[in-house]
Amino acid sequence: MANKQTTSKSETRPRVGLDLHLELQGTGLRVGLSDALREAVRSGRLAPGTRLPGSRALAEDLGVARSTVTECYAALVEEGWLIARHGSGTHVAQRAAPQRTPELAPFQSGRRPHGLEPGAAEYADFPRAPWLAAARKALSGAPHTAFGYGDSLGRIELRIALADYLSRVRGVQADPANIVITSGFHHGLAVLARALKSQGVNTVAVESYGLGIYRDLLEDEGMAIPALEVDESGAGLAGLEELQPGSAALLTPAHQFPTGHALSPDRRHGFLEWARRTGGVVLEDDYDGEFRYDRKPVGALQGLDPDHVVYFGTASKSVAPALRLAWAVIPERLLPAVTIAKGRVDTVSVLDQLIFTEFVSSGGFDRHVRSRRHSNRSRREQLVATLAEQAPDVRVLGMPAGLQAALLLPEGTEALTFQAAARQGLAVSGLSQFRHPQVARKSRWSDGLVVNFSAVSDSSWPSVLQTLASVMP
Repeated sequence: MANKQTTSKSETRPRVGLDLHLELQGTGLRVGLSDALREAVRSGRLAPGTRLPGSRALAEDLGVARSTVTECYAALVEEGWLIARHGSGTHVAQRAAPQRTPELAPFQSGRRPHGLEPGAAEYADFPRAPWLAAARKALSGAPHTAFGYGDSLGRIELRIALADYLSRVRGVQADPANIVITSGFHHGLAVLARALKSQGVNTVAVESYGLGIYRDLLEDEGMAIPALEVDESGAGLAGLEELQPGSAALLTPAHQFPTGHALSPDRRHGFLEWARRTGGVVLEDDYDGEFRYDRKPVGALQGLDPDHVVYFGTASKSVAPALRLAWAVIPERLLPAVTIAKGRVDTVSVLDQLIFTEFVSSGGFDRHVRSRRHSNRSRREQLVATLAEQAPDVRVLGMPAGLQAALLLPEGTEALTFQAAARQGLAVSGLSQFRHPQVARKSRWSDGLVVNFSAVSDSSWPSVLQTLASVMP
């Protein structure tokens, strides 16, 4: 058949090429393409060794003749920008990288800083082997349905495991049906704020010292955030009577952040009595409740009145922030609103939930926390002893607990001490940055630093501690 057309395999096979974004400037296509490629190489957007698209593929992408691309490639090979290798295409040539002078933050030395600010961690402590063992067991036994979108409140296996753990370790009264899994405390607090807002709550009182990111979050959700004055007995009760009925109060009762004091027994009962009398709710942030060093940790406030306390816990401090795993135990009366606020699809990795379930159920979580508790107790004791000897004018606030310590400095020395620490490569935080905007500068604790003693390696800690003591006033 004379008119029969034949098509070769190479013509029917789809061409797979590399994508390359180029913006051609000027009127001449070849000049514009050459300039664009040179700039991409010069700026580092095309790294040495990068393979470029074939001439036919790039010509089709740019809407130009293939000969234009071929001529451009040949010219840049001659200039030394590209290398053409027979059988392996065209690549970016190796060139000397431009020398850049790193910009240092104010007062920062050229050395790598030691992250002693709250929130940092010694990530080498992550329990890799136990976590890997838990992952193998969890994934091999996971049902096929586990790889779907999942329950918006979280995997039921994890909620069951947490109900047992929280009851045993923190004295929390928790039914698995009332536990909600979130991607961190920040996410959980946002969900609760939206749920409270839907019920007409417009105020969440907060402690006069705390993380500004949480105050900002609550304000973003439309909440007023009056301050509750903090002293050596934790958050005070004085401001509660000014709140509208049904309001909420966000507390860190086991270990006030960042000053380190526990909520006293009379104030624990005072907050609960206020919640019962006014229909209010206490939001209990138990961020490091497992880390009490002088004795067994005091039980969670929620255990005294689960109908008026929302309990928050997280794996960020005990294991690692990268897990993005946290949980909230919700009173029955708030559960419908929280369920709606959380959404219809789970927002936490189902696989990580299954692994953490196995990690908790197998005892791996208990063993890891016990090991970290021993290490951090020793760190804090060394910090207190060293400062007492070398910087007697500095006082460590709070009780033996947690992962950081607030250091009370002589009045007027916070800024200078912060700068001196930065010059020595120590990234610390000033106590003033945690102060509520409503609190006067001349408060109970006017000057101080917050030092995360758990955030450096065992080998670095002795020298870091000596450096820290040397910059104290």
